[in-house]
Amino acid sequence: MKHDDEPSALAWTARRVARHARWLRTEGLRRLVEEDRLNPVERAGTAWAKVRWRQRYGVTRGDAVPVYLVGLQRSGTNMLVRGLENAAEFEVHNENDRRVFHRFQLRDDAVLTAVVRRSRHAYVLIKPLCESHRINELLDLPQLAPGRAIWAWRDVDDRARSEVAKFGDSNLRALAAIADGTIGRRWQGQRLDADTYEIVHGFDYRRMDRHTAAALFWYVRNSLYFRLGLHQRDDVLLSSYDALVSDPAGQIHRLCDFLGVTYRPALAAHIVPRTPRRHRLPIDPAVRALCDHLTGQLGAGTPVPPTPPQQVDPDRRAPVSVERTDHA
Repeated sequence: MKHDDEPSALAWTARRVARHARWLRTEGLRRLVEEDRLNPVERAGTAWAKVRWRQRYGVTRGDAVPVYLVGLQRSGTNMLVRGLENAAEFEVHNENDRRVFHRFQLRDDAVLTAVVRRSRHAYVLIKPLCESHRINELLDLPQLAPGRAIWAWRDVDDRARSEVAKFGDSNLRALAAIADGTIGRRWQGQRLDADTYEIVHGFDYRRMDRHTAAALFWYVRNSLYFRLGLHQRDDVLLSSYDALVSDPAGQIHRLCDFLGVTYRPALAAHIVPRTPRRHRLPIDPAVRALCDHLTGQLGAGTPVPPTPPQQVDPDRRAPVSVERTDHA
């Protein structure tokens, strides 16, 4: 859906070119090809397998199950997409698919509904990361079969490092716009409650570095998992990037069980098992306290009693203790 405060087509294109150039320079061509699935041979093989599946097993139009992959950018979602795309019973619409998305944001719900209802695949995978704050609404869309959602999350330091490498200061600019009231209707400022606004307004973004901003944005977006009550829904699965790369077969098997899909090793074959290296960034202590608490919650999969987090007094610009009575 287009918003009035969107950048022009020229500015948008220039930004994307600069982003890909930076990504190519810092991560290399191989990583870029893998990230955007640019290998034509691989894409052709996947497409042909899906054609054959539809010919043999295609479901009645209107019966496809929507599966929403949500969470936060740079959280390993492409790794999950690649695995499920190898399953021929899945029709996949990543966030750069213009049939469903406009500049990585979902088009109207009517467009989404029509695409899912036209499908003859058993599942339609959609990755609306910018609409993660709407996932409870998307799951309840009428005229669609009961859907499923996967909330993907990643260690805050690893995600912040990856975010800054690809998107630079975008999280810093978004938080500053939320704080000064210029965010408008952009997705970064949607469905923030009073506590979150208080936290965001408590920092000086003129002095904040990019990694601290990426970590704070990690907190703002991932806290929605609990604030929206998604931990209480049996149609939402919380998926950890660290668990996925540590035990690909086990975690993909868990995902298949949740979706009702038959597991086969090919769905996890692209993931090389490894133990994530943990290098903590020099993140502002007040932001670190917020993120450490939320990490504990996400690791447990449920809200846990908090210790009073550190927050910044906007007048003193120094960490102060904030007593809280909620457990979210």
